[in-house]
Amino acid sequence: MTDEKTIRFAERMSQLPPYLFGMINKMKMERRWNGEDVIDLGMGNPVDPAPETVIEKLCDVAQDPKTHRYPVAGGMRNLRREIALYYQRNYQVDLDSENEVICTIGSKEGISHLCLALVGPGDTVLVAAPAFPIHVYAAVIAGASVIRVPIASEDEFVARITTMCESLTPGPRLLMLNYPHNPTGTLASRDFFAQIVDLAKRYNFMVVNDFAYARITFDGYTAPSFLEVPGAIDVGVEFGSFSKSYNMAGWRVGYCVGNPKIIEGLGRIKGYYDYGIFSPIQIAGIVAMRDCEEDIAAQAQLYQSRRDVMCEGLERMGWPVEKPKAGMFVWVKIPEPWCQMGSLKFAVEMMERANVAVTPGAGFGEEGDGYLRLALVENENRIRQGLKQMRRVLSEMEPEVAAGQ
Repeated sequence: MTDEKTIRFAERMSQLPPYLFGMINKMKMERRWNGEDVIDLGMGNPVDPAPETVIEKLCDVAQDPKTHRYPVAGGMRNLRREIALYYQRNYQVDLDSENEVICTIGSKEGISHLCLALVGPGDTVLVAAPAFPIHVYAAVIAGASVIRVPIASEDEFVARITTMCESLTPGPRLLMLNYPHNPTGTLASRDFFAQIVDLAKRYNFMVVNDFAYARITFDGYTAPSFLEVPGAIDVGVEFGSFSKSYNMAGWRVGYCVGNPKIIEGLGRIKGYYDYGIFSPIQIAGIVAMRDCEEDIAAQAQLYQSRRDVMCEGLERMGWPVEKPKAGMFVWVKIPEPWCQMGSLKFAVEMMERANVAVTPGAGFGEEGDGYLRLALVENENRIRQGLKQMRRVLSEMEPEVAAGQ
C-alpha cells in the first residue's frame, strides 16, 4: 500500500493533464487483446512497411557485434552529412553537418530536450494552437509559461504574434511552430516564414518548427522549410523525422537542423540524458535518405488516395469536411447533434460501440474540442468499413442524444 506522505510527485506533474492519446490507445489495445477487430483511425502510427532496402541494411549491419556498442550521442558523422545533403537537394539550404545538424531519438524527444536547453521559469513560449501535446508540455515541463495562439490566416496569426510581443514584459522567448500542421494539415508559405523571421529578429525570440510531415503533401502542393527563408538560421531550428516519410515510426530516429548555438545547447542536454540511436538504425537512415525518394512519393500518393476515400465517406454522412493539403490525418468538426457530447465522449462511444478508434480534438487543447482527428493509416477498405460502423452507431445514438442521455 502506497504511503502518500512518502511517495509524492514533483510539482510539475500537477500541470500535466491525462494524456488522451495514451488513453485511447490503451482502450484500443485492450479490445484487440480480447480478440476484437478495432479499426484504427486514431493514432498516426504507420502500418505500411519501411522501404525494403532500409530493412535489409538494418538486418545486415545488426549482424556486426561492433554496432551493438554505445553510438555517438549526436548522430554518426555520415548520417549528419546525409541530412545536410538532403536539405541542400530538397530545399537549397546549405548546412554545416558538424555544427548545424544533430540526430535525435525522434522529433518528440528532441523537442522535449531542446526546451530544457532553451527555456525555464519566467520564460514565455508561444505555441500555435490547436497543438500536438509535446509542443505545449515540453515547455511546461521545462518550467516555462505557455500562451496558445489560435491558428488563423497567416496575416491574422502574424498580427497576433506581434501583439503578444508588444504586450508581454518580458517578451516571449520562443515560438513553437508546426508546419505542415498536426492536426489540421495546414501548410505555411515562405512569405509567412519570412514574416516570422522578421518578428523574431525585431523582438528577440527563437523559433522552432516541427517539420515532421515535410514530404507528406497532396494535390501538387509542397511544404517549404523554415530554413529556406534568408536569416531563419539566425533565429531558429527545424526538426525532421524518419517516422512519416519512410514509415520508420518505431525506429525512433529524427534530427534537428539550423542555428549552431541552439544545436550546441541540445547536444549538451542530450549528452546527459541519452546515448543516441542504435547504430544500425542510423546506417539504415543513411540508405533511406540517399536511395528512397521514390518511396516517399509513393507513400504520399497512398495517403492522398486514403484521404480522398475518408473525405468522400464523411461527406456522404453529411459531415462538413475540408480536404487537408498535407499530413496523414483529416481534421473534421463533429456535426450536431453529436457535437454537444464533446470530442472525448464521442471518441469513447465510437470505440465502445463501433470498434473504431478516433482521436478526440480535445487532446490538442480546448481549441480542438468538437473536432476529431482521423488517421489515414488503414487501407481504403478498412477506412470505408470504419466509417460504415460509425454511421451505424450514430444512427443508434441519435435518439439518445436528442433525449439528452
